[in-house]
Amino acid sequence: MEQVGLAATSEVTLWSLFMQAGFVVKFVMLGLIGASIWTWAIVADKWISFNKFRRQLDQFEQVFWSGQSLEELYRTLSDRKSSGMSAIFVSAMREWKKSFERGAKSPIGLQMRIDKAMDVTLARESDALESRLGSLATIGSAAPFIGLFGTVVGIMTSFQAIAGSKSTNLAVVAPGIAEALLATAIGLLAAIPAVIAYNKFSADAGKLSARMEGFTDEFSGILSRQIDERLSARAAAE
Repeated sequence: MEQVGLAATSEVTLWSLFMQAGFVVKFVMLGLIGASIWTWAIVADKWISFNKFRRQLDQFEQVFWSGQSLEELYRTLSDRKSSGMSAIFVSAMREWKKSFERGAKSPIGLQMRIDKAMDVTLARESDALESRLGSLATIGSAAPFIGLFGTVVGIMTSFQAIAGSKSTNLAVVAPGIAEALLATAIGLLAAIPAVIAYNKFSADAGKLSARMEGFTDEFSGILSRQIDERLSARAAAE
């Protein structure tokens, strides 16, 4: 009896259930395992990149509000690969310098061009923050249904096996039902972290985008005042 019990225990393992499953159920399980690995890869990448992005925002704000002149800060950042607020700042200053070099005379037109340049950069930076979050949303919503599909196929196969053996003994039914339910379990294992990570990183991306939007509005006001001062000084000199 003890040997029989050990044999039954050794047969009902995750690996044995996977190996006993049909082709379709195996394919579903492998796809869900791949989706789970992809989810954790995105989570690791976003965790690192978001922390790095926050540090960059903090460093830029500290330098920007330290009293350093805009021209000096622009010369420092223009040769670097910028992101976040620094990218918005560089795009605005680049448009500022181009417009004044070409003799801009309309403060409204100049302000609109600068605002447009900052808005385009802001949208690009926000899109970068939200990249691959759609994959998390897709996995979180689709994985349970894919797992359920594998379960349904597995249960149908089990019922066919029961009909073929003409026996409803629990020893005959249980392995097939267990391997079918394993697909749903793997689907939930892939979906739950994906949903949690999507909600977490979506909220973080929204907060970081709001910080950049706030800086964009503040910097637009600063440039608006300087545009008025420069154009007034130019008009007085002429």
